[in-house]
Amino acid sequence: MVPFISWLVASGTRAFLVLFFLGLALRVATLALIPSDLIPPNPQWETGAVALSLVERGEFADPYLIPTGPTAHMPPIQVGLFAGLYKVFGYTYAGGLIRWLLVSAAHAAVFALLPWFGPRVGLAREAGLLGGLAGALVPHWPYELESFSAVAMVLLLVGFLNRWARMEKAGPLAEQKRAEALRPFLFGLAAGVSFHLQPVLLPVVLGCLGFELWWRTAPGRWGRIGIVLLGMVVACVPWGWRNYQQLDAICFVRCNLGLELYVGNHEGAHADIDVSDARGSFRHPRTDLVEAEEVLALGEAEYMRRKREEALGWIAANPGEFARLTANRFALFWGGRLHRFPSGAGSLLLLLLAGYGAWRVFPNLRPPQRAALLIPLLTYPLIYYVVVYMPRYGYPVRWILFLLAGSALWGWLGGREPSPTLPPAA
Repeated sequence: MVPFISWLVASGTRAFLVLFFLGLALRVATLALIPSDLIPPNPQWETGAVALSLVERGEFADPYLIPTGPTAHMPPIQVGLFAGLYKVFGYTYAGGLIRWLLVSAAHAAVFALLPWFGPRVGLAREAGLLGGLAGALVPHWPYELESFSAVAMVLLLVGFLNRWARMEKAGPLAEQKRAEALRPFLFGLAAGVSFHLQPVLLPVVLGCLGFELWWRTAPGRWGRIGIVLLGMVVACVPWGWRNYQQLDAICFVRCNLGLELYVGNHEGAHADIDVSDARGSFRHPRTDLVEAEEVLALGEAEYMRRKREEALGWIAANPGEFARLTANRFALFWGGRLHRFPSGAGSLLLLLLAGYGAWRVFPNLRPPQRAALLIPLLTYPLIYYVVVYMPRYGYPVRWILFLLAGSALWGWLGGREPSPTLPPAA
């Protein structure tokens, strides 16, 4: 088995294609579980509703149960992509199917990239292959928002690893060629664009920049980071200006945090969305007519502000209950619904294997490699500890657990120890 694995990863292209098409085939097979009436374009959920509004009226609007006007509830890139598909193919089964195939392809690509990503953090290619194979084979629903966000996460971390590798060879910013000064700006621009896929990527980027300040004390580090931040701001200004004009509110990409905070923190709320829904305590304008009418009456920005104040007021009055909900959400984020078999057992096994893999490899890794693995795990979930749990939330960092679990499996198969050196900068 070991020689076959080594042969498979000897070609990066071969490893990627095998994992990609395997994962894609399994994801496509899950489409049979989707009711046929949900495949064509439809306003069943927020992304589809706003995409249809964009096609029909040219307005980024109406994500809720009734028309409520302009919105910043959803990030714009996925909505724009799906609206473009519907514009080309119409409201047809083919258009909806292509949408699902794109999401499935993004989902499959995440795990297919692990043999390529693994060596960049000091892990063997074989570990990446085993982790990617497990991730491809384990049943996952192809989530829209999170599938694209996971790909963006991988690429952002590779960008930081390349950046840190260059820093070990480069001098202060003033000593570099002028052309090199453009690179941090373009990287910041790319990071800013990724926030329009998923704004929760921001804490990951800030965490990596914070690590960079701590790790590199050479002159010029503040200048490099300042240029990256400038690129991020430039990328975010156009959509931020649109939100200000349409909603008369300043917000970072999405303006729905107040609602999400309220949904997870009010009297009768539960940590798990399914339990809240069963109890009738899940009050969201996508499914609750009273809440949707309140959005229409107040305007989205004011509605979100009031929900935020309600949630913060309840948290201040019920700190013990909030702490209990937060602890439960933490457990759900990392362990899933452990009471459900077999998914609960699978989540626990993945955590145990990833923990062993981390214990096995971390002593041999350089600080940037540890940072690329740990910072997303520490920073990305923070917001999800205070809002209601949904299974899809953990997907953008779940591949890191599979990668570390792959390293554990590779060690048990007698694989070689990972390299402690950073790969050359791309």
